Amino acid sequence: MSALIDVHHHIIPPFYLEENSDRIASSRGGAISPAWLGWTPGATLSAMDRHNVETAVLSLSTPGVWFGDREAARRTSRRVNEYAARLRDKHPGRFGHFAAVPLPDQEGSLKEVAYALDTLGADGIGLLTNYGGVWLGDPAFSPVLEELNRRKCVVFVHPTTPLACLNLLPDVSPIMIEVPHDTTRAITRLLFSGSFARLRDIRFVFCHCGGTLPMVACRMAQYATIDISTCAPNGIEAELARLHFDIAGTAYAPAIAALKALVPTSRILFGSDHPYVPVGDTARGLDELGLSDSDRLAIGRGNALRLLQQLRSAGTAS
Repeated sequence: MSALIDVHHHIIPPFYLEENSDRIASSRGGAISPAWLGWTPGATLSAMDRHNVETAVLSLSTPGVWFGDREAARRTSRRVNEYAARLRDKHPGRFGHFAAVPLPDQEGSLKEVAYALDTLGADGIGLLTNYGGVWLGDPAFSPVLEELNRRKCVVFVHPTTPLACLNLLPDVSPIMIEVPHDTTRAITRLLFSGSFARLRDIRFVFCHCGGTLPMVACRMAQYATIDISTCAPNGIEAELARLHFDIAGTAYAPAIAALKALVPTSRILFGSDHPYVPVGDTARGLDELGLSDSDRLAIGRGNALRLLQQLRSAGTAS
């Protein structure tokens, strides 16, 4: 069986965890998952080997690098990106990298985009769905998104819980409900701001089968308060069908069926959310979906290789 390429695989540099443990706990409902504490490159490679993952594209999870201090965010993003690049270089063919940037700091983010892509050779840029309750698609982020569009960049968008939604339901982790909802919020803001139509050369990847998007896509047309032709000239479904989605945490037949009804199989990618969801969970889930051999191969690796061309030159087999 062909080896997998995991496009949603998290990195936890020791310095990042040490410096931000309280912030990480706050962003996740008050506690740090044991998965954060046990992460090492060696453990990650061992998990990949056990579950037939050839290459993992590393990215930083929520809460990212921005905690209100511009210079600290710039330093942290640089250190995280250089750490990931060293891992990739030390283990050829095993790792790719979506670089962190210090949004909402526009100037710092533009500098880090250039450094990450031109000097470090990152495979793309990782963004969060919102920064301080301002979602992607807001004009505040236009300079960075326009630069990513100019570069025809792959942009991996990871959800994060807005502060206002951290404790909406007692005894229910926001990761359960708010994380998928926030992916839908970001896609909706990007769509209705006209960003998808305007920034056509960005290749967006959204997590977790698009969150709740497949369930509410029809409502976007039914309840739109603006003329859809101004933000989606080819229609909402056409804009959504151009996006890419990973199956992290959603290798589950109803979720995959809903996503496949919305986008072509060529837009669906294997992603695990490791270490927060062990890579083996998603690998086993993929095998249990009853996909055709061609769809399993496309989702498991073929679509990622077409999207992330650098993985081929880095030693990942075709």
